[in-house]
Amino acid sequence: MFVRTSTRRNKDGSAVRYLQLVHNQWDPATKSAKMRVLHNFGREDQVDKAAIERLAGSLCRLLDPGRAAALREPGLSYRGSVAYGGPWLLDQLWQRLGIGGILAARLAATRRDASAQRVLFALVANRALDPSSKLAAAHWVGRTAWIDGLPGTTDDACYRAMDWLHQVRGAVEKEVFHQVANLLNLEVDLLFFDTTSTYFELDEEDEPVPRDNNGNITDDEQKAAEGRPAGFRAYGKSKDHRDDLPQVVIGMAVTRDGIPVRIWCWPGNTSDSALIRQVKDDMRDWTLSRIVWVADRGFSSAENRRYLRSGDHHYIIGEKLRSGSAEAGAALSRQGRYQDVTANLRVKEVRISDSERFVICFNPEASERDAKVRERMLTQLGEMIAGSDKLTKTRRAELRGVLSTKPGLNRYLRVTPGGLLRIDAAKIKTEENLDGKYLLRTSDPKLPAEDIALGYKQLLEVERGWRDLKQVIDLRPVYHRKEERIRAHVILCWLALLLIRIAETTTGATWAKIADELELLTLGTFTGPAGTFRQTAELTKTQRDLLAKLSFPHPKKIIEATPAATS
Repeated sequence: MFVRTSTRRNKDGSAVRYLQLVHNQWDPATKSAKMRVLHNFGREDQVDKAAIERLAGSLCRLLDPGRAAALREPGLSYRGSVAYGGPWLLDQLWQRLGIGGILAARLAATRRDASAQRVLFALVANRALDPSSKLAAAHWVGRTAWIDGLPGTTDDACYRAMDWLHQVRGAVEKEVFHQVANLLNLEVDLLFFDTTSTYFELDEEDEPVPRDNNGNITDDEQKAAEGRPAGFRAYGKSKDHRDDLPQVVIGMAVTRDGIPVRIWCWPGNTSDSALIRQVKDDMRDWTLSRIVWVADRGFSSAENRRYLRSGDHHYIIGEKLRSGSAEAGAALSRQGRYQDVTANLRVKEVRISDSERFVICFNPEASERDAKVRERMLTQLGEMIAGSDKLTKTRRAELRGVLSTKPGLNRYLRVTPGGLLRIDAAKIKTEENLDGKYLLRTSDPKLPAEDIALGYKQLLEVERGWRDLKQVIDLRPVYHRKEERIRAHVILCWLALLLIRIAETTTGATWAKIADELELLTLGTFTGPAGTFRQTAELTKTQRDLLAKLSFPHPKKIIEATPAATS
């Protein structure tokens, strides 16, 4: 199909050109191609050019944006495209939250390159969209993704920016929190705290160095005496079940909406018991309103509870039902009716103390699941000890040793005075009474029991944060050796999670769906006789809906235009 031009001469000798849209069609009878006229445009000097432009534009919409642009202008060539939608949206959030302004203001007081702020944003965007090492992230900028104001960078620039971020991390974390809290009207009446660990593929842990009580390296002898020497990457109780590898401990405070407000790092051999006291001290000057701290059973020591109670703050902490504590036993022994909160949650408040309240929570679905798991373990235990009475004492002792390595089965095992192995019926009855239950203690005298239970269930937001840090943002592996860069890497991951959570809570969509849709918004580069320009792809309806929910304007069509060099 093409446009044919035919010429006709008038009586006065002037030539008139006519335009036709024709198509070559094969004629099987004559076994030759014949030209078929599809449309007559008329005289060339009288043709409706505006109508032809509309037709051409309509047809170009059916083509790839780069090919269509090349067809619109003779000599225009398509050079390639890079990711634009994801980095652009994250940059809009970065600027709206004022993070870029906070970093730029602090950079202005130094002699560092002002582009360090854009480098840090690029590293944060890389964690959220395409997690990789800092060397790979430097190649990602400009080659794979478009970062406004940063056409390219190097791994050295990334490391320098991270080193500076580590130096100002405390002040930046505080300013970012206040900026986010003011813009989003965050509810910080409930603040959730939990810890995790991340391991390193190392043969040996770091050499111990003097540290203060908060786990930071110090040269002050008095502060060093209050703490204890330790390497940063050290052996400890791994929450990833990798006790064989050195690790660091990471803590995070999250609001009830899932917004991470701050993150901490400690040496890998730090225990959880005293960490929440340091966290409360670190946030003392953040001018927060009255807070109820929510934490799991690992922080339930009496000293932690007294510390959290200071400053007119309160706590909701899980209590270990199998700890054998007097409070747990007294709470479970009290009679009373459960109050329905949701389909799978019932609560019952019991009073056993003047200073604290206890709430027993019962999940019917979890109760059925616990019963089925116990039944399966009892069947397995019965099969393992069947016929053990006929074994010799030595062989029976060996079987007992094997069972002691299986905590689930060993819980229901009883050894008679004669050394025989039996299933403990009393232990089964005790466990049946705990099916689907968990115990909470709080110092708040006014919160209703159902709000206490629901508030504690929101601790899952921290667990979701850890899951996203490790699986979406790829906190691990950490490609760093120096302690300050490991700490800076964790801060970058926290900032990426902060932007992701705000995007999710605002749009109601998961980050996976948001990123997948924005991946279609690319930036193409075209070169022609007039110069080079970069143009974004057409927005889809889903992309426009996402931007509307975030109250973001549509990105510009032409991002950059460079005229051709003149002689």
